[in-house]
This record gives sequence, C-alpha cells and structure tokens, in this order.
Amino acid sequence: MPYTLSPALAAHYASLFYGMRQTTTLQHWAETLPGLIARAFCADRHGDWPAWQTILERLPVLAPAQSHLDSGRVGVSGQACDQAGLQSLLMGLHPWRKGPYHIHGIHIDTEWRSDWKWQRLVPHIQSLQQRLVLDVGCGNGFHLWCMLGAGARRVIGIDPTLLHVVQFMAIKHFMGEWPAHVLPLAVEDMPAGLRAFDTVFSMGVLYHRRSPIDHLLELKGLLRPGGELVLETLVVHGEPGYALLPVDRYARMRNVWFIPTCPTLEMWLSRCGFRQVRCVDITPTTLREQRSTPWMRFESLNDCLNPDDPRRTVENLPAPVRAIFIAQSPREGSK
Repeated sequence: MPYTLSPALAAHYASLFYGMRQTTTLQHWAETLPGLIARAFCADRHGDWPAWQTILERLPVLAPAQSHLDSGRVGVSGQACDQAGLQSLLMGLHPWRKGPYHIHGIHIDTEWRSDWKWQRLVPHIQSLQQRLVLDVGCGNGFHLWCMLGAGARRVIGIDPTLLHVVQFMAIKHFMGEWPAHVLPLAVEDMPAGLRAFDTVFSMGVLYHRRSPIDHLLELKGLLRPGGELVLETLVVHGEPGYALLPVDRYARMRNVWFIPTCPTLEMWLSRCGFRQVRCVDITPTTLREQRSTPWMRFESLNDCLNPDDPRRTVENLPAPVRAIFIAQSPREGSK
C-alpha cells in the first residue's frame, strides 16, 4: 500500500517528471520513474514516514532573502523566525550525517564536514556549467547544492534511505525552486545503459557493493559518451591487485566488502572501459571531519578506532583513508 504523499512532495516529483520529459536523454526514464517512486513510498518501508511527513508539513513558510550555494555555506538566510521552534522540527529528523547547513540562523552541525570533501575534489573535475549531473548515494543531497553553485543545469541524486529524502525536502523547502531532486532509489533501480548524464558522482558507495566491478559498469552505463565519473571511496595501502576484504566488520560497519589499493582501483576502472583514469586526492579521515554532534548523537569515527592506536580500527584494520578518482566514459567509436 503506498503512502499518500504531501502536496509539496507530490509537486516536487511532478516538476521533475516534467523537466525529464523535456530532456531527450531522460524521456524514456520519465515514463517508468513514477511507478518506481510509488513503490519506494510503500507502507512497509519505514514506520516513521508519517511523522516525517508531518514535520515537512509544519515547516514555516519563510521567503529566502539569500540562498547560499557555496560549499562553505550551504543554506539560506534573511527572514526572522521562531528559531527554537524551527530547530525543534529539524531536530526531529535526526540523525543528520551530511552537511553542514545554515537555515535562517540555525547551524545544522552534521556528522560529516562534507564541504571539505567537495573542496578537495572540485579543483580536479571538469566544469559543471550547464551539465546534467547524477549523484549516486547522495545522502540528504548536500553536494547537490554545491553542484548547482558550480553551475550545473540540473542535479539528480538517488538514495534509498527515506530519511535522507525527507531531510533533502526540508532543506529544499527553505532554499526555493532550484533544479535539484533526490529520488528514493538505489543504483540498481536505474535503467541499464541510460547513458544520459554529463557527470556522475559516486562518493562513499563502492565499498558497500558486493560486486565493485558491477558498480563501476553501472556507473559507466549512466554516463553519456565522453562524460566524467567522480568516484570517492575508501582505499588501503598495498600492491596492484590487492583489495582488503574484512572478515566481518570494518570500523563497526557490517556492509563493507572490498577496499582496494589505489593501483587496484585504477585497474578496475580501466578494465571497465574508463579512460584517463587518475587519482587526484588521498586523505585520511580525521576526527575533525567525521564526529558525533548534537545533530548526530550516535557513535562516529572516534568510537570505531583502536583507542591504543588510532591508525587502526577497533577490528585492528587500517584506519579509514579516502581517495578521489576521476575518469572519462569512452566516446562513441572508441575502443
């Protein structure tokens, strides 16, 4: 049984479907997407969905005096409001993992400093001016706003976690009618061989996939010929061909499968047909970049490291290090 979507959420997706039908490469997907959306909001997906929708409906209508799309300050400012009441509503969508956001004087101090990741990658990617962009595993959509700030024409994020969709809609409620959308879908819900997007981001997803090679091929199938992949993932130090396969958990996470070395991931991307593969950044994750806050009160990185040796996880595996790779989808006719 599907949920009844709020008028705001229904209007959001109606606007997306209309825009997709005006985009040649997305027209076919636009015909099948409404059914996928309806199934995603079925009644047994999450028992908190009615409460989350109530929070969305209670958000005050505040005219944005100024929207901020700079990665260092994503949010909106300008109109006086009941800050205590607004903060209480937004706190009702705990935990907030990706951000930070600044909404009419309220600082949503998220678990991750996602702005730091953006600042590391943006000098290395192709210009996003007028590009159609997909963010796979986008969370609550923080980086979508950064992509719009960098000039993207339309940005679409996919993430199967309904809370992330609700958090995005809460932020969008205040930001206004920007061409940014988050769909409650996983990458396997995407049409095979769509080949529609100028740029595809996959950040913090690869190590959660049981088959990393299949994930890379899925991403390739979403890119137009000559499009750009931006891939961020955990890596370990080691020789070409090596990848760490945790016996059980990694940093307390059950769903971590393969953590490759940088040379291994370069080979995977090349074997999948990507061109101009390059690693542009390798950065250890610090306790300043990922930590518990009042907006994310559960355990975080500090709880996942060996207290006697922070270079190791509690499972005695190498502590998290993340790398960013850039690659191009092959052009038509290339081998």
